[in-house]
Amino acid sequence: MKRPAIVCSLLLTIVGVVVLLGAGLLTTGSIAHAEENVFEAVPLGVEAYVYGYPLVTMEMTRRVMTNVPEPQGTRAPMGQFVRMREYPSAAFRDVTAPNADTLYTTTWLDVGKEPWVLSLPDAKERYYLFPMLDGWTDVFQVPGKRTTGTGPQIYAINGPGWKGTLPEGVKEYKSPTALVWILGRIYCTGTPEDYAAVHKMQDEIKLVPLSSYGKPYTPPPGKVDPSIDMKTAVRDQVNALSANEYFTLLAKLMVDNPPADADKPMIEKMAKLGIIPGQAFDGSKLGPAVREAFSLVPKIANEKIMLWMKEGIVAGDMKL
Repeated sequence: MKRPAIVCSLLLTIVGVVVLLGAGLLTTGSIAHAEENVFEAVPLGVEAYVYGYPLVTMEMTRRVMTNVPEPQGTRAPMGQFVRMREYPSAAFRDVTAPNADTLYTTTWLDVGKEPWVLSLPDAKERYYLFPMLDGWTDVFQVPGKRTTGTGPQIYAINGPGWKGTLPEGVKEYKSPTALVWILGRIYCTGTPEDYAAVHKMQDEIKLVPLSSYGKPYTPPPGKVDPSIDMKTAVRDQVNALSANEYFTLLAKLMVDNPPADADKPMIEKMAKLGIIPGQAFDGSKLGPAVREAFSLVPKIANEKIMLWMKEGIVAGDMKL
């Protein structure tokens, strides 16, 4: 299997280290920690980058898709639904490979402060599904015809630290993270009559914070941040982040979107580089040689991700 891109980047890194060693700027005797050891820091950085890519990408996607004052087209403020009225066109770029026979009904939620209540109407045997993704892109619940039937349903989606009592008839769905993306899809034949039927169902789907459940509720206008790039593709925005920017954002996101217990070994590895939840990553604390080499981490990690995607390399098949 050919791996030219990743090999090239790794060779550049290694050559740089060898030059530093030869010049006496980095001595093997001084190597004690990842912060001072290029051969340890760069592979750890790449591993940490790949590990955090889903969470960082989710956040960057959320920013773009919710940065509007009110629902419009394929975007809507936090806690409000995008109700797409027709099939996605070939120009649709907000998500990868959208369905061609369903109408999307999607929303982004922050369930860190309080639960949000989702009310689904009687679907009358129509096929639909409402997968709920946490901040790490893991699907934690999927109400829909196949899993929960097509009758009326009410769910309270709450965050990892919430404890409380729910109203009668409301089922709890606990999210592992504060960030939740609901990617509702409703089957439609595409005829004018079926479009109308699905539009009616979309309009009957309700979403309110728990504190407003059972009361009149008008969602507040969305807050528009003019600094958010609304034109560049999300993937390109993520890939353009420097190592400092990327790991600082990742550390911040991990506070409200905690890693799974099974990821503890990875979190311990990241701590060796100073990537700690809730703390800004400070690349200046890395040794001089490591700091220069570490700047290559985003490039190497992205080449590794793309190689996996293009050539089907399974995790663990390629070591740095």
